[in-house]
Amino acid sequence: MDFTRRIVLGACLLALLMAAVGVKGRTTEESGRKEIEAFNKRYVELHRKMDTPGILALWAEDGVDLMPGNVPMIGRKNISAWVEDIVAKMPGYKVTMQEMEFHDIHVCGEWAWEWATEHQEVQPPEGKAPINSYGKMALVLHREANGEWKVQQEMWNAAPKP
Repeated sequence: MDFTRRIVLGACLLALLMAAVGVKGRTTEESGRKEIEAFNKRYVELHRKMDTPGILALWAEDGVDLMPGNVPMIGRKNISAWVEDIVAKMPGYKVTMQEMEFHDIHVCGEWAWEWATEHQEVQPPEGKAPINSYGKMALVLHREANGEWKVQQEMWNAAPKP
């Protein structure tokens, strides 16, 4: 085989290899996006049910929660204590509506990030008027060694009613 033909054949093989890698990358990103969408669906459902242990199980052991007006909460143990304290101060309150719309889901290997808008309605006890709150949040997720996605970082703040 002459030199020119070898160069052309090598370039064709290299182009095919690069195309295959590109398709695999898109397939991996798409499957990761579907995993995050499933995670988000579960995340919202657990909030609707007020399933505090279920929600906290979605956090990484060393997760960080950045809530407005608070120091950073580092670690699931600290985040759990904070959430459980809030829940204990609100006996009889029930989430009656939870909406979250997730945007810009990005997946890169074992990491994913996204942001969301949120609307929640809570019914206080004793027939008091419902409480409507709106917020926005940013999430950084990490795929653990067992394949489960966990919240690594969350930042949340209030938002005006749209």
